[in-house]
Amino acid sequence: MDVLLAGGAGFLMDSMVDKLNKEGHRVFILSGNSFAKNKQTRAFEQYNFPYDSPVLQEVIESMNPDAAIFFGAQDTNYSNNMGQGEVVSYTTGLINLLMSLSTLHKRMRFLYLSHEQIFQTTHDVAITEMEEGNPSGQWENAVRQGEMTTLNYRESTQIDPMVLRLDHLYGTPKTKEDLTEPFRTMCYDGIYTDKITANDNNRFSLLYVRDAVEYIYTCLVTETHEQSLYNLSSGTVFIESEVASMVAAGLSSERIKVNVETRTLGVPFYVSLSPLRYRTEFGGRVFDKPEKSIAELAAYVRKYQKRFFEQTAEVKESAGSKLWSRLKLLLSVAIPYLETAVMFIPFFMLNNRAVGSRYFANLDFFLLYVLLFAIIFGQQQATFAAILATAGYIYRQTYERSGFEVLLDYNTYVWIAQIFILGLVVGYMKDRLKSIRGENQIEQEYLNTRIDDISEINTTNVHIKNILETQLINQNDSFGKVYEITSELDQYAPEDVLFYAAEVVAKLIHSADVAIYQVSNRSFARLFAATSAQARSLGASLEYQKLTDMYAEIKEERVYINKTMDKQYPLMADALFSEGEMQLIIMVWGIPWDSMNMSQANMLRITGFLIQNSVLRANRYMAALESQRYLGDTKVLETEAFTGLLRAYMNARNRNLTEFVLLRVDLGSKKWDEASYEIVKALRNSDYMGQLSDGNFYVLLSNTSRDNASFVINRFEKMGFPAEVQGNMEV
Repeated sequence: MDVLLAGGAGFLMDSMVDKLNKEGHRVFILSGNSFAKNKQTRAFEQYNFPYDSPVLQEVIESMNPDAAIFFGAQDTNYSNNMGQGEVVSYTTGLINLLMSLSTLHKRMRFLYLSHEQIFQTTHDVAITEMEEGNPSGQWENAVRQGEMTTLNYRESTQIDPMVLRLDHLYGTPKTKEDLTEPFRTMCYDGIYTDKITANDNNRFSLLYVRDAVEYIYTCLVTETHEQSLYNLSSGTVFIESEVASMVAAGLSSERIKVNVETRTLGVPFYVSLSPLRYRTEFGGRVFDKPEKSIAELAAYVRKYQKRFFEQTAEVKESAGSKLWSRLKLLLSVAIPYLETAVMFIPFFMLNNRAVGSRYFANLDFFLLYVLLFAIIFGQQQATFAAILATAGYIYRQTYERSGFEVLLDYNTYVWIAQIFILGLVVGYMKDRLKSIRGENQIEQEYLNTRIDDISEINTTNVHIKNILETQLINQNDSFGKVYEITSELDQYAPEDVLFYAAEVVAKLIHSADVAIYQVSNRSFARLFAATSAQARSLGASLEYQKLTDMYAEIKEERVYINKTMDKQYPLMADALFSEGEMQLIIMVWGIPWDSMNMSQANMLRITGFLIQNSVLRANRYMAALESQRYLGDTKVLETEAFTGLLRAYMNARNRNLTEFVLLRVDLGSKKWDEASYEIVKALRNSDYMGQLSDGNFYVLLSNTSRDNASFVINRFEKMGFPAEVQGNMEV
């Protein structure tokens, strides 16, 4: 299915993408950041848009996901110390994402990832899902609000929401945002002071990223679930000094020893989430070994310490620097008014020269001065210029009259009103035009951004369309191709089918290492065909029930996937049944890690079903050779049957599907029927005796090399039957 991952880059995102790819799902990423630098190459497509983007609905429609995961509290785009604006963006982004998904009008699973930090007080026992959080900070409140928003969204839409609380998630960090507490403080102290201080009054559980991904994936793909809120936790409680010792072990080396100083300070603080509800419903096991994973985390942080810790020297600002900073701020505010005051001087001088002039007596330079600054700078500068002009006008009038007379003059106030009205009106118009231009500029930038967003969405859609077209054109696993390959078995003789079935599986699974074992009883299986030396690594005879993990799966008619990469097991295996009995076991090696997923497992199962009729028919034919075409009551095949069997083995050996040794046995004076009763005691169930047209007695040792055949030859000689290996023969 198509899965949307909404979150920033980090170890959880990387692990989640890997898991979904291995299981055959297609991954779309919504980074939540327009300027995301980290491109997730293993995702099918990545969209760099914030969650509250107005084009999010178009983005969601382009993806058309079947399920979505919002990383929420685990999103590296956010931090514990974010401000009010980021909190609002987080909340509106979640709502915008939910609303955009609901417009698809399709049933889908939506996972919201929370964390243990919504609990800010200590508890006596592990915290269950029944307890509501008690957040105190802005970030914790936003996360808790996101939980409630998600859980309430099921009422009016087809979205099936689930909230997963991750308990102290950790993993090897990729960025400084990935390095969470308490590991950040411990690593910092250990690297720069060689000492870690731990408070044994603090106790908590830890959840390794690989375990978290397995739990999240189970919730994502489960068809039904009893609850909508689950705690994801290892259930193992650590005291802080235990974790500090693991960190110190990873930071220490032959030259540097990091010590742990244990203290017991303050009141006990215990926050651990109970995983009981999840395990009761879904089961699950913990793969993490904290001693190893925490030490690897600490060693990685030490190796790349500059990536996680910025060491900057604190420089105290001098009094002169502080004064200069304040002076620059003051000048930036005062300079426009200083310009207005300076320009007042030449206009005052021009006004004085114009008085009594024949040509300029009626020209008011003060009015021009105010209008000039109103037009250029706006209302504030116009007001200041009007004040200066008024002062200049009154001062000039005192040349001829007293100040008292000027103030009592009606014309003075008419002139002042004229100056201020014109200045303020023109200044207002200037400010209004500037505001309109600014709004238009903002709108233009917004529309340009929308155009860029739409262009990016279109480019991405074209890219996806081209990929899908290429997949359809070059599809190696289409129904027609699968049928074409499996139908090749029909052209072979029954005794050849079992050998070439291994080649058919290899083609469809895209692996060069395939083995087919024939079950001989409830404990052992015999190797019948293998396409490589790696496929023969388990030997010619296999006690398959001892491969307990594999046997537990294939006996239930499920495909076994070696998720732990145990070298004692094949990477994948499946069994073919007839009338309720296991007949054949198909084993596969040489599969890339990212191909060990449900898609590949389904292909192996389908391949088994398609070849089952041909293979089982051939298997029954081979059994008929043994039971119906013997000479007399012996285990010796007649000439025609043995010749056909030998020809099948020779053809398979030429294609490197099997190996065998043909022995010509000298019976001496004994008759073939008497000798066969003794010879059969030295053979395996998978070996054959027979006669060829030359009249000699032969033994075919299946899946045997020349070196191993020497043991059988020695056995025959002790019984009085000399034998020699036959080379290439024409049959």
